[in-house]
Amino acid sequence: MATGEDGARMTSGAGGEGEGAGELGEEVPEELDARLVPAAFCCWGATIVALVGGWRIGIFTAVGCLLLGVGVWALLIRSGGWRRGAGWVMLAAFSVGAGFAGAGAWHEWRVAGHPLRAVGKGVRVQIAVVVTDDPKVLAEKKFGGNKVMLRGDLVEFRAGGKIVRGGGAVVVLAPEAGWRGLLPGQEVVFRSRVANAGRADLTVAILRAEGPPMRVGEPPWWQRAAGQVRGDFATAAQRSLPGDAAGLLPGLVIGDTSRLPDRVRENFRETDLAHLTAVSGANITILLAAVLVSMRVLTVDPRVGAVAAGIALMMFVILARPSPSVLRAAVMGAVALLALCTGRRKQALPALCTAIIVLLGWSPQLAMDAGFALSALATAGLIVLAPGWSDWLRAHGWWRIPADAFAVAAAAFVVTTPVVIALTGHLSLVAIVVNVLVEPVIAPITIVGALGAILSCCWTPIAELVLYCTASPLWWLLTVAERFAALGASITLPTGVRSGVVAAVLCGLLLAGLRPRAPRPDTPS
Repeated sequence: MATGEDGARMTSGAGGEGEGAGELGEEVPEELDARLVPAAFCCWGATIVALVGGWRIGIFTAVGCLLLGVGVWALLIRSGGWRRGAGWVMLAAFSVGAGFAGAGAWHEWRVAGHPLRAVGKGVRVQIAVVVTDDPKVLAEKKFGGNKVMLRGDLVEFRAGGKIVRGGGAVVVLAPEAGWRGLLPGQEVVFRSRVANAGRADLTVAILRAEGPPMRVGEPPWWQRAAGQVRGDFATAAQRSLPGDAAGLLPGLVIGDTSRLPDRVRENFRETDLAHLTAVSGANITILLAAVLVSMRVLTVDPRVGAVAAGIALMMFVILARPSPSVLRAAVMGAVALLALCTGRRKQALPALCTAIIVLLGWSPQLAMDAGFALSALATAGLIVLAPGWSDWLRAHGWWRIPADAFAVAAAAFVVTTPVVIALTGHLSLVAIVVNVLVEPVIAPITIVGALGAILSCCWTPIAELVLYCTASPLWWLLTVAERFAALGASITLPTGVRSGVVAAVLCGLLLAGLRPRAPRPDTPS
C-alpha cells in the first residue's frame, strides 16, 4: 500500500497527462514506467524454456531471440525510427532474453553431463555434501518413520572404488535421526542410493541417505551464531507463550517452522495464510520500515538510517539462512519498501524488473521456484494494482486503512491464484477476508518478535517479557485461522499447467472488469 501524499493520489492507469492536468488543485496521474517489463519477461521465459526443454532447446531459443532482435534492429534502421522507444525496448528485451537462454542452456548442459547422472538409479555411493539449508521435516511418515529433506552442494562421491570430485546441487532425503540438527555450512559424508532428479531446477540428483551421517566439518562461525540465536529464540518463545503460539512465532519472524504444530500448519494452508510462515518480502519490508522509522524519529541523518537498514537486512538474512529463497525475499522486500516509501510506481516497477533480472542471472534455478514466482507476482500486484484499487475504494466511502488493507490482500490474491492452483489445486474462498483480518497484527508480531530474538541471546528474562507481548496478536491470528478453516470454504481443483492457464485467463478478465475507470467530467448545465 502506498504511503504519503503521493501514494494517496496514485492511479492505476499508465497514461500520461490527462485533461485538466495543469489546473490548480489537480494531480497529474503518474505514468507507469514499464520499459523493463518485456526484458524481465523474456529473461524469465527464456530461462524456463532452457531448464525445462533442455540445453538444445535453450540454444534454439537463444538463436530465435537473436534473430528477432536483429529483425527489430533492421526495422528501426529501415524506418529511421532511432528514437522510437518501443522498438528499443523490444530490441533490448530480445537481446537480454538471448543471453539468458544461452546461460540457461549452458547450466543445463553441465547438469545433464554431470558424472553423478551417469551412476545408475539405485546404486549405492559414498558421498560428501556441504549442507546449504536447514533440514525440513516432511509431512509424510512413510518407509519407517519421519524423514527430513535438505539441500546441499556436492563435494565428491565414491562409486565402484573411484572418487569423483565435482560440484552441483543435490537434494537429500534422510531419516530424522542424526540429520535434523545439521546446520548450513557443515560438510557431511554418508552412504546413499542415487535417484533421478526429476526436477527442472538444475538439481543433479536426489540422494536417499542410509542411516545417520558422519559430520566431517564444523559450520562457519556466523552459521553457528545464527543457529544459537534461533535456538535461544525458540526456547524463549516456549517459555513465554502457549504451545501453538510458541511454535508459530519463530515461523512468522524468521521462517523457522520446525516446532509448528501440524494442526496450525493445516489451518494456515486451508485459509491461504501459509505464506506468513515462510521468509517473504513482507518480513523484510516490515523490519526495514521499522528501522527507517526509528531512525527518523531519532532525527538521525538519512544516510546513517540507510546504513542501519542495510545492517539490519544483512543480520536478518544470516539469521533466516542465506538460501536463494531468503535472498530473493530480501530483494523483493527492498523493492516493496521502495514502493511504500516513495509511493511512486514509476520507480518501483523498474526496480522490481531489475531485481527479477539480477536474481535470475545470479541463480537461474529461481525461474522454476514457486516462491520466487509468488513473491514477484505479489510485489507486482502491490505496485501496479493495489494503489488504484485503494483509491477507488476510498472514493466510494472507505476509510484509508481498511481500503489499503483490502486492496493489498485482493491484489496479492488475484495475481498469485493461477500459480497456487497450478501447484496445489487449492482455492480458498475466504483468503482475502482472512488476510485482511490478520494484517493488522502481522507487523507488531514481526517487529516485537525480532526484538525478542535479539534479546534472547543476551538477556533471556527481558526477552521472555518482550515476547509475551505477542501473545494477544498471536491468539488473534490463530483464532482467525482456526475459525475460518473450520468453515471448509475452499475448492479443490485439478493441478497442472492447464489449470493454471485457465485460472490466469479468468483472473485477467477479472482484472479487466475491475479496473477503476476515471470519473466522467461534470456536464455543464
